[in-house]
Amino acid sequence: MIVRLMTLLAALMLGTQAFAQEPLRLTLEEGVIEPLPFAVPVFQAETAGSEQMAADISRVLAEDLIGTGLFRQIPASAFISQHATFDQTVAFADWRAINTQALVTGAVAVNGTQLVVKFRVYDVFTGVEMGDGLQFVGTTDGWRRMAHKVADAVYTRITGETGYFDSRVVFVSETGPKDNRAKRLAIMDYDGANVQFLTDSSAIVLAPRFSPTGDRVLYTSYESGFPRINVLDVANVGRQQLTTQAGEMAFSPRFSRDGRQVIYSLANGGNTDIWRTDLATGQHSRLTSAPSIETAPSFSPDGTQIVFESDRSGTQQIYIMPATGGEPRRISFGDGRYGSPVWSPRGDLISFTKQNAGRFHIGVMRTDGSEERLLTSSFLDEGPTWSPNGRVIMFTRETQGADGSSSIYSVDITGRNLRRLTTSGGASDPSWGPLQP
Repeated sequence: MIVRLMTLLAALMLGTQAFAQEPLRLTLEEGVIEPLPFAVPVFQAETAGSEQMAADISRVLAEDLIGTGLFRQIPASAFISQHATFDQTVAFADWRAINTQALVTGAVAVNGTQLVVKFRVYDVFTGVEMGDGLQFVGTTDGWRRMAHKVADAVYTRITGETGYFDSRVVFVSETGPKDNRAKRLAIMDYDGANVQFLTDSSAIVLAPRFSPTGDRVLYTSYESGFPRINVLDVANVGRQQLTTQAGEMAFSPRFSRDGRQVIYSLANGGNTDIWRTDLATGQHSRLTSAPSIETAPSFSPDGTQIVFESDRSGTQQIYIMPATGGEPRRISFGDGRYGSPVWSPRGDLISFTKQNAGRFHIGVMRTDGSEERLLTSSFLDEGPTWSPNGRVIMFTRETQGADGSSSIYSVDITGRNLRRLTTSGGASDPSWGPLQP
C-alpha cells in the first residue's frame, strides 16, 4: 500500500462541527505503506492537578494512532518547538524541520469530577488547521474514553474514515489448564483496558455477540447441560433465554441489524439448520431445510441477506441466501474448508476462517467469492470479527501443545499490522461492538 497525502475536495463533518479547511488524506493503494509522521506534544494542563491526566490522555491518543500501523510518532526528544499553550501560534517551520506531517495539540481541565478536553489538528506542510478545534466534556473516571474520542476525531480528519477506538469488545476470558479451562464472559475497551466480567465460570460459555447498539450480548451457555442461547443486558447483567424444545441444541447466534431478531443454528434429531426468532414475540422461523449442517449465520449490513457455512457440498463451505430463506448460492471455491463467515460493516467483504494443508487462516473475499485474500496463518486462527469501520479484524489464535493458550489478535484487511491484544490470562471468541454513543 502506498500512502500519499492529498487534499479533500469537499467539506467533511464531525458531529455538529464542520471542517473549515481541506485536511490531509491518507489514500491506501497497492504497494508499501510508509506511516505518516505525526506529533502530539503533551496536552496542556489548564487546571491545577490535571498534569497527569493530560499526560495520560496524550499517551493513549498517540497509542491509538500508532496501533493502526498508518502513523509514526515523532518523539518528543526531536521537538524544536515546544507548544506551551493551547492558543499559541504554531511554528510550522520547526515542525516541518523534523518531518512532522500532522500535529495534534490539546488542553485538559479538571474541575472536581468534570473533565474537559479540547484539541486541534494541523496539516503542517500546508500550515493550516484541519477543521475547527473540538471540545469533549465528561468525567474523570472516563478519561480513557475521552482519549479514544479524540483519537477517533483525529483519525477521521486524516483518513476520511470513521474511527474505531471508542468501542468495546465482548469475549470469553479463560483461566486454568487446557484440559480443564474455566470460561466466563467479559467486556473490555478495544485495546484491552477496563475489563469487566459479565458471568461467572460456573458454566461453559461460548460465542458472545454484541447487538448493533452495543447494549446487549448474545451468547451460548451450557449451564443446563445442553447449549442454550441467552440475551444479556450489558448495563444490568439481566438476561433472557431463547426457548427451545427438549433435546434441541441452539448455538452460534447473531443479532439482526435492527436488534429485534436473532439468527442461530438449531440441532434437532441429528439435523442442524438456521432459524430466526423474534425477541419481542418469541416467534420462530426456520430458514434452511437440508440434511446437511448449516451454522454460523451473519446478516448483510442492509439486512437483506445471510451468509453462513454448510457442508451440503460434501465439505465445509460458505453460502449466501436471502434473509427470509430460500435457495442459497455457494461463494467459496478455493482449496480447503471455510467457516465462521462474517459480513463486513461496509458490505463489500466477507471475512472467514479457512483450514487448508494443516494450517488455519483468517481471510476475506468479495461477496461473490472473488478476490480471496488470506491475512494470517498459524496452528489455529479462527472466529473473525470486524471493527466498526470495517478496516480491522480481530480473531482468536491458539498455540499448540498441552500448554497451549488462546489470545486475541488483530490484523488490517490488507494483511498488515498483526498485533496481539494484551489481556490478563487467556482470551477467545471476540465480538467487536459499535462505537459508543
